[in-house]
Amino acid sequence: QVQLVESGGGLVQPGGSLRLSCAASRSIFSINTMNWYRQAQGKECEFVARFTGYGTTAYADSVKGRFTISRDSAKNTVYLQMNSLKPEDTAVYYCNALTGGRLDWGQGTQVTVSS
Repeated sequence: QVQLVESGGGLVQPGGSLRLSCAASRSIFSINTMNWYRQAQGKECEFVARFTGYGTTAYADSVKGRFTISRDSAKNTVYLQMNSLKPEDTAVYYCNALTGGRLDWGQGTQVTVSS
């Protein structure tokens, strides 16, 4: 089992930036894939970004070019740099970790984009 703790959410104006962090309780090299998802109020949870164990990344079309996923193996942490934020990016952001068929989730961090 992997414990995940997200942080970095908050209130930001449209066009602003935030960096979310997802700290894992074990080496991220032992984790197959780490993902960011988000869930806006009244909507389904949706995929945002992925970092695989091979070092490859993937993004939802809605965030491509604005969001960047990265990792710091020394800190067992995956980041989501979010630039040019829009009101429609408002949601609770969750990270999850896929390891040997098991999927663990963090508690989420709220991101609100509003003027």
